[in-house]
Parts: sequence; structure tokens; C-alpha cells
Amino acid sequence: MFAQSPDQQLFEQVTESFLDTHYPVGRGRELAAAESTFEPGLWRKAAALGWTTLLVPEEAGGGSVNGNGLADLLIVASQFGRRAAPGPLLGTNMLAAALGQWGSTDQRGGPLAELLAGEATGAWAYATTGGPLRTTGHRVTAIRSAGEVALSGAAGCAEGAADAKYLLVAAGELEGNSGRTHYLVPRDAPGLELTTLDGLDLTRRFYDITLRDVTLPEAACVGEPGSADQHDAYLLDLLGVLLLGEIAGAVAHAFEMTCAWAANRYSFGRPLNSYQEIKHRMADLRTAVEAIEAVAARAASAVGTGRPDGPSWVCAGMAYAGRQAPELIQDCIQLHGGIGVTFEHDLHLLLRRVAVDTRLFGTPSEYAQRLGALMAATAGAAS
Repeated sequence: MFAQSPDQQLFEQVTESFLDTHYPVGRGRELAAAESTFEPGLWRKAAALGWTTLLVPEEAGGGSVNGNGLADLLIVASQFGRRAAPGPLLGTNMLAAALGQWGSTDQRGGPLAELLAGEATGAWAYATTGGPLRTTGHRVTAIRSAGEVALSGAAGCAEGAADAKYLLVAAGELEGNSGRTHYLVPRDAPGLELTTLDGLDLTRRFYDITLRDVTLPEAACVGEPGSADQHDAYLLDLLGVLLLGEIAGAVAHAFEMTCAWAANRYSFGRPLNSYQEIKHRMADLRTAVEAIEAVAARAASAVGTGRPDGPSWVCAGMAYAGRQAPELIQDCIQLHGGIGVTFEHDLHLLLRRVAVDTRLFGTPSEYAQRLGALMAATAGAAS
């Protein structure tokens, strides 16, 4: 879908083969009742395919397939979306990106190396008082003393936190106005508590994270003190591209399933897709699918190469996909008739993935508002 060069096409084929073997879309029903859907052995094999290195600079142990690691990882995300596959893809890559960009030498040599090898996974606990997509205010506070820092507060919701070895948490100091700072928090740190949350996606597990005087060395700081607001904005753009990739993969698969159904299902002696009304609906669905794919590819290109319009493309994509994608799969379900609404059909697994992805870090309205603010700032700077 997003592969352009021969190397990317090979990477896509290998990714497809791995996921088809271990996580076909229907496996979501088998995993629905499992306490954890994380399989460490399979994740180590996935890391060997390069899934954990693509957002990390070469000097920190990373690399890319075609020069733009985010565009390469978009290929993996889209294949995850096609199958509603489980796995710590998003959280681990966000933490790896943070450590690769801003981590200390010790953090790169230890935790980051474990993430890249698949020996550990990560989770990003993103929460602010300003709401999704806003990087102002803080819900976790930090108190420094004698070379240590104690974190307390509600760090918010994170996917796969129970299986992660490391968490990325931002905290602000009670005194002063220096902004929030990122910290690398071991999952087994005393005082860190997880509360299991109910979720719509059958293969993902989310947890609410609370810190009660979690004491860390000052060396646990990731990046310069007070830089978390700026860094979170960058991580949100990376994550937005990957969410677009998952959404694009899910809607493309749903559309393909519906095309095959409409061609092979007969009504009154004629294929379902021979009726004009069905043809019109299918044309509208294809237009939406291709629009989501196009804006995802443009966002990956812009953000991955550091262009200033990257955040605008992410917001435009998530604002559009957030409104269109759930309705698109709902249409596919309707076109399948009664079988489409059964638990045994795969379409609802794709709908669940899309419904979560389009609301995970902001609503379509919030993305549209952020896009408006970005465009206003650009217009103001130009004038």
C-alpha cells in the first residue's frame, strides 16, 4: 500500500508474511479473553525484522529502509491495521524515538538497546491537564532532592503498560515554571500502580497509571529539563502518522472484503455489485479509502523529513479519517447484510481498531482545531 521502492516492497512482503502467519485478522476473537496478548518470543522475531529501529537515528543504533524511517514504519502500521494485530508497536517505537533523539549515553546503551533487540518493550504515558493534543499543564509532579526525583500523580492511560519494561512519563515540578520533563520509569519501580481498563479493541490492553512517590535517580531524565512539552508535540506527530497507517490498512481491508462479497453474493439472480445503487456506494467508499491512504503517505513524508508543514498534514489526516473511517466500515458491514453484524465476521474487529485509533489521542474536532491554529500561526508569520 505504502511501499514505493523495491526495498520497501520487500519489507512489506516480509511484514505481511509474518503477520499472516502469526496474527491473521480472525485471531482477534481467540485473544479477546486473554489477560495479555503480548508474546515475547514473537516480538523478538519482529524486532529482528527492523520494526523497532526505524524511528531511531543511525548513531543511536537505528536505521531505515528507504531513508525515511517513519515512512517505512507506516508500512508496518498499515499491515497491523489490516489484521487488527496485537503487539507493542506504538508504545515501543515512541519510547525508542524519545531515547534515540534525546536519551543519554547510558540510556542508549542500556534501555534503548533492549528495545531495539526486542528484549524489552515500552509504553508512553501521555497525559496533560490541557486535554489531548495540548502540551500544557501537568498531572504528574516531580520533587527533587539529593540527586533523586520523586514522581507522584496520575500519568494517564497507556497501551501495554503491564507488559512493558520501561515507561515514558512526563512530570512538572511543583515550584517554578520550568515546564514538564520526561523520565524513564522502570515498570517494576516501587510505587507504580496499574489499573486494568476495559477496551473496545479485542487485541489491545490499556492501563491507567498512577505514581505514588516513585523515586528515581536524576539520570532517569530524558532530554533537557523542561523540554517535554516540545518533545511531546513531536511524538504526537509521529504517533498520528502511525495511527493513520493503521486506519488506512483497516479500511482498505474492509473495502476489499466488501468488494469480494458484493461480486459473489447474488440477489434476485444478479450479483449484488451489478445494482446501480451498490455501484455508487462502492465508488464513494473507494474514494474515501484512497483519500485516507494519500493523506497518510503525505503526512509520513512531511513529518519523516522534518518539513514544517508536517504537523498540519497529521492534523488534516486525523480530522478526515476520524470522521470517515468508522462510517466507511459501518457501510461495509451494512453491505454484508445480516452476516456483517455477527461476532464471527471479521469486519467488527477492523471497526473496533479504527474506532479506538480515531479517538486514542484526540477527537477529529480537536485535530481540526489544532489544524486551524497551525494554519493561523503560519499565516501570521507570513504577514
